[in-house]
Amino acid sequence: MKRTAKISSYIILGIISFVSLVPFYLMVTMSTYKTEEIFKGLPFLPSGYFAENIKTVFQSNFVQTYMNSLLVSFLSMFICVLVSAMVGYAMTVYKFRFKKALTNFIMLTMMAPTQIGIIGYMIEMRTFHLTGSLWPMILLWCANGFGAFWMIQFIGGSLPVEIVESARIDGAGEMSIFFKMVLPCIKPGILTLCLLIFLWSWNNYLVPLVFVNNESLNTIPIFIKGLANAYRTDYGAQLSGLVFATIPLLLMFILGSKNFINGLTAGAVKG
Repeated sequence: MKRTAKISSYIILGIISFVSLVPFYLMVTMSTYKTEEIFKGLPFLPSGYFAENIKTVFQSNFVQTYMNSLLVSFLSMFICVLVSAMVGYAMTVYKFRFKKALTNFIMLTMMAPTQIGIIGYMIEMRTFHLTGSLWPMILLWCANGFGAFWMIQFIGGSLPVEIVESARIDGAGEMSIFFKMVLPCIKPGILTLCLLIFLWSWNNYLVPLVFVNNESLNTIPIFIKGLANAYRTDYGAQLSGLVFATIPLLLMFILGSKNFINGLTAGAVKG
C-alpha cells in the first residue's frame, strides 16, 4: 500500500511539473522562430531564427534596460526586507500602546490595490523632485504591507524573546541584537521575502509605465512592450527578450529554493 501511494504521488508530481514547465519550454522554443511561423501552430522543436531575434533585441538598448531592472530589483529587495525585518522585530519584541491597532492598519494596507495610491505617490515623488529617475520604482517598496506583516508573523513564531532579553541583560545594544542575533534566526523568512520582492519588483509594470518618460530608464516589462510597438509586434523578438528576462528569476529560485520552502512552511507544524 505504501509503495502504491508513493508511486501515485510521484506520478501526480510528474504531471504537475510537466504542465508547469510546458509553457516555459514553449516560450524558449517560440523564441527561435519568426513571428509569422509562430502562428502556424505550437512549435515543439527549435528553429534557426534565434540569432536574428537576439540581434533585434540587443539593437534596442536591451543591456541598459536589463541593468536598470537589476538595479531597481536588488535595491527594492534590500530596502523592503530591511525595513520589514525591523518592523517585525519591533512589533514582536516591544510593548507599546496601539500595537494591535497598528498591526490591523498594516493588514488593511494589504487590501488596498496599488492603483488607488498611484496618484498620491506621483504627487509625493514630484514634490521631492524624484520623477524622471529610477527612485520612484525603488522607494515604492520602503513601506510594504505584505513584507511587514510577513516578518511580524515569521519573527513571532521563530524568534525566542528570551534570547533578546538575555542579550539586553548582558549589555548588548538593540542594533547589535537585531543584526547579530535576530537576523540569523529568521534567515528562511528573509530569503523567502527576498525572492518574492525581487520577483514583484522585476515584473512591476504599472509604476514604470507611469513614471518613466525616458527610454534610458526603461525596465524589462516596459522594454518588452515597447519592442512590440517598435518592431510591429515582433513576437519572436519579444519572446527572446522574455527568455533573458526569466534568467535572474530562475537563478534566484534555484539558489534559494531550499530556504524559500522552509520560509513558506515555517510554523505549519507545531509540536
